Amino acid sequence: MQQLKVLVFSAAFGNGHLRAAEAVIEGIILKHPSAKIIHLDFGDFLNQPLNTFIKSSYSKLIKYIPKLWGRFYYKTAKVQPLSRSQHILHQLGRREYLKYIRTFKPDFIVCTYPTISSILAQLRLEQVLQVPVITVITDYTVHSHWVHPGVDGYIVACTEGKESLASWGIKAQRIHVTGIPVSLKFEGEMERGYLRTKLGLKSGLPTFLVMGGSYGVLKSAKRICKKLADSLPPVQTIIVCGKNKKLYHSLEDVIEQGRNTMIRLEFVDNVEELMSVSDLIITKAGGLTVSEALTKHLPLVIYKPIPGQEEENAHFVQHIGAGFVAGNEKELKQILNRFIRHPEDIEKMRRKAALALPGHSTERAVDAMLELASNLRKDRISMRNV
Repeated sequence: MQQLKVLVFSAAFGNGHLRAAEAVIEGIILKHPSAKIIHLDFGDFLNQPLNTFIKSSYSKLIKYIPKLWGRFYYKTAKVQPLSRSQHILHQLGRREYLKYIRTFKPDFIVCTYPTISSILAQLRLEQVLQVPVITVITDYTVHSHWVHPGVDGYIVACTEGKESLASWGIKAQRIHVTGIPVSLKFEGEMERGYLRTKLGLKSGLPTFLVMGGSYGVLKSAKRICKKLADSLPPVQTIIVCGKNKKLYHSLEDVIEQGRNTMIRLEFVDNVEELMSVSDLIITKAGGLTVSEALTKHLPLVIYKPIPGQEEENAHFVQHIGAGFVAGNEKELKQILNRFIRHPEDIEKMRRKAALALPGHSTERAVDAMLELASNLRKDRISMRNV
C-alpha cells in the first residue's frame, strides 16, 4: 500500500488552530502509523514583515481593544466568499503554496485556519490545484471567512455549523458533523483519586479550575482566586497562569492568606488531567478549550468572552445547558456563589455537557477525511478511464 501523505496548515493566531491541527495529525497517525505528515503555519509563506505585523496587530487588538475586533468580526460576517475583497485575499502566497504542494504531492490537505483554506479552495475552484482541501472549523459558529465553494469537505462542531454552511450554499454531503478535533488525551476516564494525590488536592471538596485565553489570562483572575480562596463553604482551586509571571507572583499572598487550598501553575501540558480532576472551569471561550472541556464533561463558566467567535462559542455553551456566561465581575460572583452553595447544580450541568458532544471527535473527523479523499481519488480514476 502506498504511503499516505498529508499536508496540514494551521496558524499562530491563538493556539486553537494549532491544537486542532495537532489533534488531526494524532488521529491520522493512529490509523496510519507510517503516514508522512507535514504541519505548516500558513503565515510562513507570506512576506515576513507583513506576517509579523498581522499577528502582532491581532494579538494586541484581542488583548487591549476586543470591542473593535468584535465590530470587525460582525461587520465582515456576511461578506460573500467570491466578493472582490475576498478575491484579493485569495491571491496571498498562491505561487508559494502551489510550488510546495506540487513538490510534496499530498493525498489531501487539511486546513484549520480560514485564510489558507480559502486561498487553496480558490485554486481548487479554478482547477489549478488537484489535491482535495478539507477544512476544520475551530469554533461553534461559521463566519463567512470560512466559507468557500471550492472546499471539498468541512469538519464542523455541531449541527448549527452544518446548517449555517448549508445556508451559504455548501452541499450537505460536503459537511461532516464530528465535533472539533481534540487531542486523544481528552478521551476516556482518568482516575480522579490518583490525580488529586498527584496534584496535592483534598478529597471531597469541589474543585474549580481557572484558566485564561491565549492572549493574556482571564481578566480579574486575582480577584476570582481570592474569592475562591476565602470561600465558605470551602472549595479548592487550580489556577493556570500560563506565561503571565506577574499574575503568578501576585497570587502568593492570596495563597498564604486564604483559608482554602489553591494550586498555582505556570504553563502546563497536562490540561486533560486538570480538567479530569475539576468540577467546574472558569475560562475564556476559545473553540478548542470549550471542546476539550465538553469532551471531559466539565461544566464551564465563561467570563467576559471576547466579542466575535468567543462570544458565539459562549452562547453555544449556555444554549446547551453546559455552562453559564458572566459578562462582568458581579455576575461571576453570583454564579460562583450559586455553585459553591449548590454543588448539585454542577452535576446537572455535567450531565448536559456529556450529552452535548458525541465524543471521539478526532476519530470521527479523520474517518470523514480519509473517506472523502478516497472517494475523490476513485472519481479521478474513473474519469480518466472514461
